Order: sequence, then C-alpha cells, then structure tokens
Amino acid sequence: MPIFLLIRHGENNFLKQSRLPGHLPGIHLNKRGREQAVALSETLKTLPIRAIYSSPLERAVETAEPLAGSLGLPIQLRGGLLDSDVGEWQGLQIKTLRRHPLWKLVQEHPSQACFPGGESFVELQQRLVREINTIRAAHKHRNMLAVIFHSDPIKLVLAHFLN
Repeated sequence: MPIFLLIRHGENNFLKQSRLPGHLPGIHLNKRGREQAVALSETLKTLPIRAIYSSPLERAVETAEPLAGSLGLPIQLRGGLLDSDVGEWQGLQIKTLRRHPLWKLVQEHPSQACFPGGESFVELQQRLVREINTIRAAHKHRNMLAVIFHSDPIKLVLAHFLN
C-alpha cells in the first residue's frame, strides 16, 4: 500500500468564527493559514512524495500550493475529498447549532446522524474510502502521497482503515 500523508488544510477565518464551512466556495486561508502552508512545504519538501492530491475547495488547494511548488508536482483535485456536506447547516455558527436537537446526536452518535439537506457520516465515510482506494490503486506499494483535505473527513478515513 502507498504511504498516505493525510494533511488538514491551514487555518481560515471560518474556523476562527466557529462556523461550519461544508462545501462553501470562497473560503481562503488567512494569514496564519498561509504561513502554515509554507511551513508544511518546508517540512515535507525533502520527502520522496510522488503525488499531491487535494480537495477542490480553496482552503485545501491553497495549503497544497507551496508543497506542489517545492516538489514540482501538480495538484490533483479530487471531488471525493470534499469536506462534509452539512446541507442546511453550511455557514452557520456552532453556537447556534448547539441549540438544534440534532446537534447532540451528531456529537454523541455521529454514525446515526444525517445533516439536514446534506449527507450522513456513513455516506461521507463511504465516499472518502472509495476515493482513497481509487488513489491507492493508482500507485505502487510504498509510494508516498500527500493528501490535503479536511478535519472530519481525515478522522473518518482513519477510523475506517484503523478498524
């Protein structure tokens, strides 16, 4: 199996405002996030990374760009690596969502939850695992790959592959 470096995108203002970004376009890295992306590149530029994959959302692509530049590799955008589809909750503040009856289920039993107008955690995990397996099949054993995407999706991928 290839070696996957699962990397969360850098900081953005949505995070600082405690909002759920979901699939919203136009969420860019803030100053600290851009600094994190450069630091990531400096840390990883000597590794034998063979490919860089990214969610197509700006915050992930912007995190991948310095590394891609350092390594001279293209960023391969993969829709299967998109963040959680939180549906009607997209853009809302977490402090508002905490009052919603579904919030407790999302926090305590996420495998039973489905975002209103969005996807369930089970559907999200299935999408992500399919994407990782597709990427895996395209590479040789022990190739090192950088995969830049989102926090909850990374946790779901790890949960699946760690059983």
